[in-house]
Amino acid sequence: MKPVNRLIDLLWNKDEKRLRAFLRLGIHTLMVLLATGFFTAVLMSLAALISMPSGASFKEQLTAGGFIQWTERPVINLVIAPLSAFFGIGLATYLAGLWIDRRPLRKFGINFKKGWWADFLFGLGLGAVLMGIIFLIGWLTGSVRVSGFFEVNAQNNFFLGMIQSLIFFVLVGIYEELLSRGYHLINLAEGLNHPRLGAQLALLLAYGLSSLVFGMMHLSNPNATWVSTVNVSLAGLFLGLGMILTGSMAIPIGLHVTWNFFQGSVFGFAVSGFRTGVSVIGTEIVANTWLVGGDFGPESGLLSLAALILGSALTILWVRRNGQLKLYSDLAVYEPRVKKQRGKMLSNDFQNQP
Repeated sequence: MKPVNRLIDLLWNKDEKRLRAFLRLGIHTLMVLLATGFFTAVLMSLAALISMPSGASFKEQLTAGGFIQWTERPVINLVIAPLSAFFGIGLATYLAGLWIDRRPLRKFGINFKKGWWADFLFGLGLGAVLMGIIFLIGWLTGSVRVSGFFEVNAQNNFFLGMIQSLIFFVLVGIYEELLSRGYHLINLAEGLNHPRLGAQLALLLAYGLSSLVFGMMHLSNPNATWVSTVNVSLAGLFLGLGMILTGSMAIPIGLHVTWNFFQGSVFGFAVSGFRTGVSVIGTEIVANTWLVGGDFGPESGLLSLAALILGSALTILWVRRNGQLKLYSDLAVYEPRVKKQRGKMLSNDFQNQP
């Protein structure tokens, strides 16, 4: 084979008639950064205009000092920043799916098939229950002290703060799952699906790799340590379990939303190093940080690992209730887009192999 042909074969999958998985992942990452940056600039500018004091110019609002003040406000951290990421990741994934992956958005696990909402509600309930168990054990062991109720910082009021934090955690739950369990896991699985490995092993490897990337994405968070990074990677396995067993992100999204919301806005813990500034119960970690975690949050403690194991077992039982339990290996098999032409459904003429 000529060098040019080898290079083309390395970059282009002639059977699927699209770029190889590593290129798709790289281009998608660049698209996410550009789209998120664009939406951040737009939303920040709109927020500055809306709240501009009488007599102040728009230029004054965007000075270095003004920008720093803006970024310290809860509405920026809890609404504008996650909205920018939500729109950025959503748009980048949609366009990448359309132009690069050659699949619709629903193929990334947002497929409202039968049982989707039941799985979603199960995920919501599971996240709330697990975080409640962590709080209860921490309190009973004297590791966590209740400092008050309906706590709020000086920059906010309780009602507005709860709405902002709920919006924040819903958006984070959706866009982080779309990125990690949707785009990353599926493209890695398809890229690794070689005849020597097979679809199931490729899916398991992608499951592990995407969870590791998920953990590394939190490495720059405040108060992050190597322990928290390992635990967040394991949390990625927990979140992805529902995806590889059902082919849907219903359980992961629901679980992600309530795990974070109850952790930060109900029980007052830090959430991956960040605090929302409002919580139903004010808590302080006074002992046994190895058990309940420290300033990073429960994800850096042993109780979190126990909750992940319990939650994984409950997820398996939930999925198994409908029949046989098996890996959803179709996630590792690319299905070409089906298009309508002259009243007939025609598919591209190539094998469903990466």
